[in-house]
Amino acid sequence: MATLGGYGALVTGGGSGIGEACAAALVHDGAVVTICGRTEAKLDEAAERMRAATPGAAVHTIVADVVDEEQVRAAVAKAAESAGALHAVVASAGGSLHMGPLVLADANAVRATIDLNMMGTFLTLKHAAPELGKTRGSFVAISSHVGIQSERFLGAYASAKAGLDQIVRVSADELGPSGIRVNSVRPGIIATQLMEAITAGGAVLDSYHANIPLGRVGTPEDVAALVRFLAGPESTFITGQCIGVDGGQTLRSGADFSPFAEPMYRDQPGWSLVAGTDE
Repeated sequence: MATLGGYGALVTGGGSGIGEACAAALVHDGAVVTICGRTEAKLDEAAERMRAATPGAAVHTIVADVVDEEQVRAAVAKAAESAGALHAVVASAGGSLHMGPLVLADANAVRATIDLNMMGTFLTLKHAAPELGKTRGSFVAISSHVGIQSERFLGAYASAKAGLDQIVRVSADELGPSGIRVNSVRPGIIATQLMEAITAGGAVLDSYHANIPLGRVGTPEDVAALVRFLAGPESTFITGQCIGVDGGQTLRSGADFSPFAEPMYRDQPGWSLVAGTDE
């Protein structure tokens, strides 16, 4: 693929996991990349790893929480200023503050999950779009296979990612006349630090393997390779797409998170509603 020399990019959630891998792929191909996240130390460590892997790499950092609009505005401005222009944005900041039955969910945890995944992506797109319009650039959001696939006990996260994907589709339609491309990537299970409780082994991992035709857990680099393609000049006729990187899991079924959820909730009133048992 063509190099990204002269490209400026912003990666939210760039201090670890998928976000770091995406930033590293862009840096490797010559982009000037700004990574943002909530923890300065993590950002600095990630930037050093990228510089070590790609000598001469131009990596900048800024502390920013994607649910804070002014901090998002500042991160976009820093990325554009650092590179001279903004050609690509990867909205990777995300996560879940609730795992369990929706009927037993804490409302604040659900709101926070939606804010982080859906509203954080919205705010990033809102403030990046004017800069991307100058370069006919690309916006890539990190979604999840659970946005289109039922996975019990991940309802808050799944709903937030489904909303994210709809923001991507509508924004691609609205911003197309300015030449801005907007797409999302839907990872399946990926071997990151956040997923170690699953990827270390056990019943939940077994249920993933049973539903993944390719029979393995993905890597951050699997996701980053697609993000790099969507961010670059090779994909200038692709927009409004939500593309899976899940080993084929969406051909089958979601994983079974009951081994995590049941011990946490089985003694609470209301568990019987999802277990199908009497109180």
